[in-house]
Amino acid sequence: MRTAPRVGVFGLLGSGNLGNDGSLEAVLGYLRAEHPDAPVDALCGGPETVTARYGIPATRLHWNRGEYRTASRAGAIAAKGVGKLVDVARTAAWVRRHDVVIVPGMGVLEATLPLRPWGFPYSLFLLCASGRLFRTRVALVGVGAAPIRDRPTRALVRLSARLAAYRSYRDDLSRDAMRDMGVDTARDEVYPDLAFALPTPPPGTANGTVCVGVMDFHGGNDDRARAEEIHRRYLEGTTRFVRALVEEGRPVRLLTGDACDTSVVETIIDAVDSPMVTAAETASLADLMEEMAAADSAVATRYHNLVCALKAGTPTLALSYAAKSDALMDRMGLGSYCHPAREVDADRLLDQFRALEKQSADLRRTLAERNRLAARQLRDQFAELSAALFPKTQDAHALRETP
Repeated sequence: MRTAPRVGVFGLLGSGNLGNDGSLEAVLGYLRAEHPDAPVDALCGGPETVTARYGIPATRLHWNRGEYRTASRAGAIAAKGVGKLVDVARTAAWVRRHDVVIVPGMGVLEATLPLRPWGFPYSLFLLCASGRLFRTRVALVGVGAAPIRDRPTRALVRLSARLAAYRSYRDDLSRDAMRDMGVDTARDEVYPDLAFALPTPPPGTANGTVCVGVMDFHGGNDDRARAEEIHRRYLEGTTRFVRALVEEGRPVRLLTGDACDTSVVETIIDAVDSPMVTAAETASLADLMEEMAAADSAVATRYHNLVCALKAGTPTLALSYAAKSDALMDRMGLGSYCHPAREVDADRLLDQFRALEKQSADLRRTLAERNRLAARQLRDQFAELSAALFPKTQDAHALRETP
């Protein structure tokens, strides 16, 4: 008789975003350690990548392969509409085959980057509604949330959260945002980002390198009217900052967190035109952490670039594009080292960076202490998750351990 629960993982996984995949890796590590008999598969954005990298079966999230391409022709628009209907049945059938579905981390309850309600918010709603219909426990684990102005998007996010069987958040701001949207968060807990559960690389040898994590940044959902202006200011300010570091004789290592960031790296390299500026090839958060660990200091934009730098214990300055970045930096004891990504001022950024480096030794000690605390808190998160999602398994463990 089968006793192991059937577990699914869900999200924009394997689609080029290293932060999303890092959250998946952390959850898979937990499942393999605590529930090794549970079969696991995924419904995700990049099934081939997820299967190849993590060794689990995976199904494409959307029936329409052009879901995330802009549709202008009538045929493409019709295909998207048909796909939305087909995905109702596909998602429901997938959910029904599972006892538990985990949404691992990610900012699934926020719109800090451009987002349409009929995109991922719709997919998440289908998941959570199917879970309630078929009594499959859906868990939003360590997720990010933020206030959402767009009414259709906000409605879908609120309904999804209400329908989930379990919720936890990666910061207090996320829990507060969901409470303000009308979700009962009285039993919801806050834990560090799931990526803090990943292994920490050994520190590198100091050689003066500065890691600069860049982003194809155009503002958020509410900035669409001035997206190009925001992008231009971000790119110009970041390029000036990198050029100033090179003029001071500092090697600069450019890092990305998503496939779309490559264009920014190429633009900066072309503009600075120096052999002291190099680009790292990273395929995972582990790769990012290794790069960050080998640097003297870091400046990073994308949220999980920040996580990797802080997890590696490297003094870091955040080019902050959302409240979640400020909250993370504050949690790790570096709250005074934030700079707005929408208004990058290279001169002020340089001043902040020099102040950061003057405090480098103290900041490394602070980060070591905060990382130890994060590790303990995530052990509590996984214990709570097991109790909520795998009660029969937990009871069996308790019986086996009783003398």
